[in-house]
Amino acid sequence: MASWLAACLALPAGAADLTVSAAASLTHAFRDLAPLFESAHTGTRVLLNFGASGALLQQLDMGAPVDVFASADQETMDQAQAKGLVRAAQRRDFVSNTLVVVVPAAATHVPKAVAELAQPAYQRIAIGLPASVPVGRYTRRALEATGQWAAIERKAVGANNVRQALDYVARAEVDAGFVYATDAALMPDKVKVALTVATATPILYPVAPLAASANAALASRFVEFLVSPPAQAVLAKHGFGRP
Repeated sequence: MASWLAACLALPAGAADLTVSAAASLTHAFRDLAPLFESAHTGTRVLLNFGASGALLQQLDMGAPVDVFASADQETMDQAQAKGLVRAAQRRDFVSNTLVVVVPAAATHVPKAVAELAQPAYQRIAIGLPASVPVGRYTRRALEATGQWAAIERKAVGANNVRQALDYVARAEVDAGFVYATDAALMPDKVKVALTVATATPILYPVAPLAASANAALASRFVEFLVSPPAQAVLAKHGFGRP
């Protein structure tokens, strides 16, 4: 903590806006983290932009004025790095998460295994769109690994981000959904976790400053802030694990 505070104090003072584009699943945590970072950098405003990681990458590729990018998966950050959009040397993994299946709180059918989702009792299943939503990619790969993707894909209700998948389940518009454990914890009165799904690779969130950032030093400080003890404590409060 001391080293992070020292780095903050070494940063030149002055008003600045820092724009952070982050995966939808980070919404609540980053809204708590922004004031903490601002309090250590007088005059700084952290402007938050949330969405599916793939959609955020498209915005960056089109020249959106962003300083920091936090993705929910490695693949999206790999693409950003390949395009030269982020500073690869400063890329850091800062949290981990878990994939779970949730059902509406009042559901009478609760699966004990993923294979049960192929049964007639489950007609509609919320799944993030694999092409642009990391939780959807994790879901598809987990189901493909066990040979269940074909049966469950037919029932899929596509979600543009993990929060939309959660909302579908919370409103009982679907019979089940695949979301992150951190998102499920946001609505304990509306959804219940049926089971945890094993993923082929750990769910690790990377963050990196943008190569075109107009506030390079501040962007780097924010990335380092995310792995500092104060930020990690906030992230843990929101259910995220250490990387």
